[in-house]
Amino acid sequence: MLVIQEAKTTKQKKQFIKLPFSIYKDNPMWVPPIMKDELKQISPETSPFFEYCDAKFWTAWENNKCVGRVGAIINHEYNKKTGKKLGRFTRIEFIDDRNVSKKLIETAEGWLGEQGMEIIHGPLGFSNLEGQGLLIEGFDYLPSIASVYHKPYYKEHIEALGFEKENDWVEFRLTIGEDVIKKGVRGAAIVKRRYGFEVIKPESTKELQQYVKPLFRLLNDAFKELPYTTPFNDKMIDAIAGKYFKILNPKFVRIVKKDDELAAFVVGMPSLSRAMQKANGRLFPFGIYHIMKALKKPKTIDLLLTGVAPKYHTSGAAVILFAELQQEVLNMGLNQMETTGIFETNHNVISNWKNYEHIQHKRRRCFMKEIK
Repeated sequence: MLVIQEAKTTKQKKQFIKLPFSIYKDNPMWVPPIMKDELKQISPETSPFFEYCDAKFWTAWENNKCVGRVGAIINHEYNKKTGKKLGRFTRIEFIDDRNVSKKLIETAEGWLGEQGMEIIHGPLGFSNLEGQGLLIEGFDYLPSIASVYHKPYYKEHIEALGFEKENDWVEFRLTIGEDVIKKGVRGAAIVKRRYGFEVIKPESTKELQQYVKPLFRLLNDAFKELPYTTPFNDKMIDAIAGKYFKILNPKFVRIVKKDDELAAFVVGMPSLSRAMQKANGRLFPFGIYHIMKALKKPKTIDLLLTGVAPKYHTSGAAVILFAELQQEVLNMGLNQMETTGIFETNHNVISNWKNYEHIQHKRRRCFMKEIK
């Protein structure tokens, strides 16, 4: 008999968090999160997102074994932005059993409906900096820590429950060659002269820290019209910065300024995917060692975050960012970069990636349906 249990206690939340470790056991492409971070994220006592989000989480049990999980989120700020009554399903995982996936979605949908929501969509997190979407292409490629991984059968289960496509993200692997470098340098020089842009190259983690809040303010402005986004407040910025910015290598961060105003930025990071696999959900005692080793001896660079102020969208500021970053990547003896998810309708960015030797190797999807 299948039993759905709400994850209320710390023990139950840990069971929720640990399920993927059994679903993806021995899968060479799954990148586990740090369990302690996940626990903080789904707990109202430690997550800043509960200031404007309501959420519940459930696990599915059969024969005393956890066989699935799902969460549901109501992002009230996003609903104000869109004027719609939207609810999100999140962190869904399940064995290949249609009854399990059906009961999980029905549970999330039922709670969202009780709260007055009219549409359910997902998978989505509290913010756009969590893993968004369900992987539907690219199961043979290692994801970056900013991406997602799922079993191939998930898509069939979700579509069988009446969900349809809302949006797709695509991801690319870029190979940097001499022609791209030359073209980037020429283009960057032209844009700098035309707009009077200045490039900031942080020299230390301490110097980078002073830009954290200005960068997030720019990000809020740059992303305000995008689907699924809401502004980051100071508490959220502090939480995200505490998790990521302390381990960023300033070499892979570039900032473009116009006079005293930030115009654009890009944040890259040596791929931590293999290191996170070795950490297996825990920083201590050995996880931190693998992560620090990956940061010092990278094999590829992940493009984690890019933001361009709306007033400079057509200026070519991004050309400067990537010309600078790709030169740094080459200086490290590397020639490959992984992009994060880009909406398939973002033709400007996609056309830029196609200047590189590239493959579009991953696709993930946000699904939606009306709540009955």
